[in-house]
Amino acid sequence: MQKSEAQGATQRSPAQATQTEIVGGLKLKAAAVYLGGLSVPTMHRLIARGLLKPNRCLRHLLFSIEELNRFLRQ
Repeated sequence: MQKSEAQGATQRSPAQATQTEIVGGLKLKAAAVYLGGLSVPTMHRLIARGLLKPNRCLRHLLFSIEELNRFLRQ
């Protein structure tokens, strides 16, 4: 059984396994890293000042890549 399971599994190189796949939105901590290593309190300050606009429809604050890039361009 182990041989058939191994054949069905897709092989990934170590580089691919460690890369973070960006789908279209990032949670708070990942967005802080994307913006250059900001702290979580700084992210909350930027949100309170209206400089960053997260998506609040879920439990977690989600930031679109477009929103983060817009902030970086300003």
